Amino acid sequence: MSHRSGFVNILGNPNVGKSTIMNALVGEKLSIITPKAQTTRHRIMGIVNGDEFQIVYSDTPGILKPQYKLQETMMNFVNIALSDADMILYVTDVTEHTANEGEYIEKIKESGLPVIIAVNKIDLTNQGDLEKIVESWHLAFPHSPVIPISAFKNFNLDALLKAILEKLPEGPPFFPKDQLTDKYERFFASEIIREKILFNYKKEIPYSVEIEIENFTEEKNLLKIRALIHVTRDSQKGIIIGHKGAMLKRVGTEARHDMEDFFRKKVFLELYVKVTKDWRDKPLILKRFGYL
Repeated sequence: MSHRSGFVNILGNPNVGKSTIMNALVGEKLSIITPKAQTTRHRIMGIVNGDEFQIVYSDTPGILKPQYKLQETMMNFVNIALSDADMILYVTDVTEHTANEGEYIEKIKESGLPVIIAVNKIDLTNQGDLEKIVESWHLAFPHSPVIPISAFKNFNLDALLKAILEKLPEGPPFFPKDQLTDKYERFFASEIIREKILFNYKKEIPYSVEIEIENFTEEKNLLKIRALIHVTRDSQKGIIIGHKGAMLKRVGTEARHDMEDFFRKKVFLELYVKVTKDWRDKPLILKRFGYL
């Protein structure tokens, strides 16, 4: 049997479960997951290998209308993912009761790419409503499989994988068979910290924050990491630090525990907060942070 290999790029609106699906399919937590929209800011690849196939998944930011430069770069990641895919895995969920016929759906149809529709969070609905949702997507994409799943409960992911493998083009692997992702360890350290900020702070704070890893030193059984938390205003710095440093300490403790699980070694983590005014709209700073 010939080898199959391809780029399966995951697209969809915010909060439909794209990151949860990729993590489940890859078998590792590569994308951070929170209940907040715009959790994913970068395009993140997760590579799954078998003897006769290699699937290169790409998790992407949710489709949105940009309000500042950072969100423009996030949508650039989405547009690039549409242009370099071998296949689109479009993720919707049961809260989107009917097929979305918006501008981006039309772009996907016009691309001519094979498309698989994953209807996520089916544990949150009933059979009757689910059948109507699935039918609406069949009408919108008559030549595409529409697969109901629950990524959170690991339900029907085997059917999703089977559908992907059936549409995967023949070809040699793009990456070494032991490679899991295209991102470096520094990236995952920064994302773990950002995830804890998304969970621990409300309102605009998580969306005003960027993490910069200033130092990442690996010793035999220890990682030493120094990270800067960038905020846009002085008032946000005080909120991040909290009374007598309590909030920053909480974020650091939670992040360190997750890092030790992820990197499988002890971590010494130092966190500092810096005001970098309007960083979300400054191209030079966005480039430094890896968005351009």
